[in-house]
Amino acid sequence: MAEIHLTASQNADSRIRVEDYLDDKIQTAADLENVDDLLSRVQQQQELLRKQLADARENLAESRVQVDKKSSALQQSVKEFQRQQYDLDRRLQILSQSEVSDDATKKIESRMSKVRTLEVAHGYLELVQRADNLNKHSRESLSKKPEASLQAYLELRTIWNKVQEAQPGAEGAAPQLLYVLEQQTNHLYQELKDVFSNDLRQTLSLMKWPSKELNLLGDVRERWQRQAELLLELQEPDLLKFAADKLRAKSPIAPDPVVLLPLETMVQPLATRFRYHFYGERPTNRLDKPEYFFSHILDLIDRHSTFISDLLGPIVDERALKSDALETVYTDAVSAFIAALLPMVNAKCLSFLPQITSEPQLLSHFMREVMSFDNSLRESWAYVPIPRMLSDWRGVTWTILYTHGYFETWLTVEKDFALARYASIKDFSTDGREIDFDSEPGQTKPTKGAIRVNDLLETITDRYRGLSSFSYKMKFLMEIQLSIFDDYHNYLHDALQAYIAVSHTAGRLLQGQSETDTFGLKGLESLVKISGSAEYLERKMSDWSDDLFFLELWDELLTRSKAGLGNNSIGNDLRVDDVAAKTSTAIKANEDSDTDGSGLFDQTAAVYRRLRERSEDEIVRAFDINVRSALKTYGKQPQWSSLSEAPTDLAALAPSSALDSLFQTTTILLGFLARTFSPGALRRLARHFCTSVQREIYDNVLMHNTFSAAGAAQLRRDLSAIEDSVQKATKIPGTIGSSLKRIEEAVYLLTLPAKKSKTTTTKENDGWGFDEDEDIDTQVISADEDGVDEWGLWDAEKRIFESNEAARIALADMRLYHLTEGDARNVIRRRIELNS
Repeated sequence: MAEIHLTASQNADSRIRVEDYLDDKIQTAADLENVDDLLSRVQQQQELLRKQLADARENLAESRVQVDKKSSALQQSVKEFQRQQYDLDRRLQILSQSEVSDDATKKIESRMSKVRTLEVAHGYLELVQRADNLNKHSRESLSKKPEASLQAYLELRTIWNKVQEAQPGAEGAAPQLLYVLEQQTNHLYQELKDVFSNDLRQTLSLMKWPSKELNLLGDVRERWQRQAELLLELQEPDLLKFAADKLRAKSPIAPDPVVLLPLETMVQPLATRFRYHFYGERPTNRLDKPEYFFSHILDLIDRHSTFISDLLGPIVDERALKSDALETVYTDAVSAFIAALLPMVNAKCLSFLPQITSEPQLLSHFMREVMSFDNSLRESWAYVPIPRMLSDWRGVTWTILYTHGYFETWLTVEKDFALARYASIKDFSTDGREIDFDSEPGQTKPTKGAIRVNDLLETITDRYRGLSSFSYKMKFLMEIQLSIFDDYHNYLHDALQAYIAVSHTAGRLLQGQSETDTFGLKGLESLVKISGSAEYLERKMSDWSDDLFFLELWDELLTRSKAGLGNNSIGNDLRVDDVAAKTSTAIKANEDSDTDGSGLFDQTAAVYRRLRERSEDEIVRAFDINVRSALKTYGKQPQWSSLSEAPTDLAALAPSSALDSLFQTTTILLGFLARTFSPGALRRLARHFCTSVQREIYDNVLMHNTFSAAGAAQLRRDLSAIEDSVQKATKIPGTIGSSLKRIEEAVYLLTLPAKKSKTTTTKENDGWGFDEDEDIDTQVISADEDGVDEWGLWDAEKRIFESNEAARIALADMRLYHLTEGDARNVIRRRIELNS
């Protein structure tokens, strides 16, 4: 029923599709004419479909045949596998005499393990036998064929290295084999080294090494070259291991170089002579003359460097080209020769030190000589113990101070010496508190003590300038130099505080000093000593900051602080906060912050600068007191209101006798400053002095008196005399500057002439000119382009009191720029003509 239903459904679908096709192709009457073409196309398509159906049926039949064949083959393979498995199980049961296959497998695995162990043991025996054969062959051919003997050793060394490399992967499975190979290799190496070294030693004897005139005739040179090459080739596995260890370590501290075997042999006679001269009771072995043996080593390098460079240099260069690893080990021949000599230097230094650690002078001298020796090797011989070093060679000094721990001992010795010398300068020097008038010309004069302190600090710098360690240099700087700077600052600060204490009445009474002693020349000298010493040391710190040594130290300090080397540290026992507090806070700034202009002495220079400024402030205060005292009687003279006729020539007037005290003060105080201060500082202080004079005269003379024309002229003459006295005392052009401009302008305004106005009087006027009907034509005189000389007292008074704007214009016309409108009105009121 389902098939009938499916057939009916298919027929219905076919009919519908035919109808749709015909409806699509025949839509009009004209389309009926193309029915034949349409039937032809349908028949062609039907034939094509029939052909495709036949091909598909044929392919389906072939596929079914292939599937049947593969299925049959697979069934046969399964049967064969089952048969073989059954046969294998049966054979295992027969071998193990067991009916259980798992038990048989375990017994087979146990026997196979024994077989593998036997194979490993057989391999060990073969390896040991091969090593024995190489060892035997190397020993047998050592005397006749050293090259072959060396090759056998190198092959044995290679086997040992491979076994060592395989041990971690094998979990240390063959320690006995490794031990046997190690013993054989080391013993053979020592034997080869002894033989090759003895051969080279004999050749060196023929060469007459280490005499000045070497014998290189015949085949001596070739023999030496061949034997040196053999020793280098023998040593190369050790050199390669050294290079690998150095690369693996990645330490910033370079390891000690390996001494090349040819040079080790060549240095032996030199070491024998060295021990003869510099050990025992020889006159050349003196604790106070370590420079003897250092000079001897430098002489050896100078004497034999040509031979080493010309003969050994090409050999070393050729060996270095064989591999990149060897290129990182082989340095230049002269540096290799120096590296061979340094062990005897280190040994001598270490035998020296225990004898001199209790002698500060000897230890200090010894360390200077060691650093000088290191510096000679670096600069004169360009010593590079290991090629491609990331940092400079640290020297014998580093070996002594760091490796053997003598730094703290030496630092203590140098610190005790510096502090003792500093104490003698500060406390016990008879002339240390005197001003050194013969010091640097054109600069403020310090005390002799300050100069000696600076000399001491420079000496300390020379003591540690040759150190290669950043941490050691910083400890010298902070624990000795900056400590002395700080203590000397405290010393100067205490002196300033003592002066300030006696500058007050209570302090003077307690000390039994007079005001003249405190504020006069004696007190000024005390302040000058403090200010001069502070400025001198501040200037020296600035010079030190520009010194290449301190610039490099500062640059490394900045680099380390920015790198942030773990735990807020920038070196051994050096914390960033501690170093910043002693040197400069710039090292704690952000990475993007500008550190230009900063330096190691920022903090110290800043406290000295503040001390200098405070001492100068006290000098200015002393000026105020001295000027006030000197001008106390000057403003009380009756001459200011004198109605005598004003002189036409001011130069004919004599300065007021009441100014004699001021002239004397000016000569003494400013004259002393002229001898002790630099021109810039002197000009600055002299202007403060003039400002004090100006303030005292303006407030207590000008504003407290009325002036006639004669009195004003006298004041003008006195002011000119004061300026002359200041200029004469300082001996510097332009000292006064604008410091007296206000009083000068006030005196100018005060001395304006009382000119009469031009008037026209009628006949009816009475003789007194008081007629109310009189018409007076008054011409007001104003300033014109010819200058301020046209101004008169009445004209100025009228304009100044007219209004603020008129006063400003009038003052500008008179070129008076330091007086306000109120000042001008107060000054001009002082003229007796206007005041009445």
